[in-house]
Amino acid sequence: MNMRFYRTTMKEEGNSANRPSNTAFTQQRLPAWQPMLSAGVVIPGFLLIGLAFIGIGVGLLITSRSIQVLELDYTGTETSSPCYQCTMSNQSNCVCKLSFSIGTLFKGPVFFYYGLTNYFQNQRKYGVSKDFNQLIGDVSYFKSPSSDCQPYQRVNGKPIVPCGAIANSMFNDTFKLYQIINGKEELVPFDGKGIAWWTDYNIKYRNPDYTPLKNAFNDTEKPVFWTKPAYELDTSDASNNGFINQDFLVWMRRAALPNFRKLYRRITEGNYKDGLPAGNYSLEISYNYPVISFEGTKKVTFSNVSWMGGQNEFLGIAYLVIGSMCVVMSVVMLIVYAKFRFPEED
Repeated sequence: MNMRFYRTTMKEEGNSANRPSNTAFTQQRLPAWQPMLSAGVVIPGFLLIGLAFIGIGVGLLITSRSIQVLELDYTGTETSSPCYQCTMSNQSNCVCKLSFSIGTLFKGPVFFYYGLTNYFQNQRKYGVSKDFNQLIGDVSYFKSPSSDCQPYQRVNGKPIVPCGAIANSMFNDTFKLYQIINGKEELVPFDGKGIAWWTDYNIKYRNPDYTPLKNAFNDTEKPVFWTKPAYELDTSDASNNGFINQDFLVWMRRAALPNFRKLYRRITEGNYKDGLPAGNYSLEISYNYPVISFEGTKKVTFSNVSWMGGQNEFLGIAYLVIGSMCVVMSVVMLIVYAKFRFPEED
């Protein structure tokens, strides 16, 4: 009998130890306010939200459509394309020219992009095919690249720097833009500074602390498909050479979708700081990057921007759709309320 009483007492003491204190907060006795959602609140609320969304959507759509965009395909699959001869397997160092005209001032600053289609940079094995330790300038990994870089880890018995499929497949077409004035070509200056993400340039990628930079790459090989090693990407500017080369950084930041475009240059200098004047232009292309084998296409895009960024009608259309749905729902609820509303006493 005494043992049973002892066990009961111990059980009660154990429960009391875990019990919250007897306060209004812990016992959820605080005063609370709960809105009563009546038809007189919900219906006008849906209507106002819908009208606000429609207004925002119209503004976004108008802004997006005011952005000027010019796209030019230069894949060269059609015989009439100026770049058709460059798609032949026996062609190397091929150069082609695209001629086009602009009817009105293409307002600046103008952004110049290259675009690829059917190119899956988000593929898992492709995405991990690089050595982060190499890319932060750790020379100890230059001699022993990560196994993630296979099959672009070594060539001719020597380690590849930078290794991996992403670096190996770096886009290598180059472009020059000319304005045709009185039958003569005037070069339009390109600005290639600051086209990569700030974090990539200043934090994520670093060059080895070697002078000259070439010495850090002794007894290594360049990527298989590169025409020159990383330390020669821009020999005229040390701040744009090696692993911090702007074009290299732009390529290494992978695209999420198979159809994408990447920033190549800006047009912000000289006589073209206000944009591209109306007239005739010629785009000279060094055609190097193969896309026919995977049924891809290549294009260039000229575009300016607004306060909302580049041209993208999705956000404006989304606001219009949601706003219209809210307005329709408010009308439906008003009809239902008018027909089936309950007596006031209910």
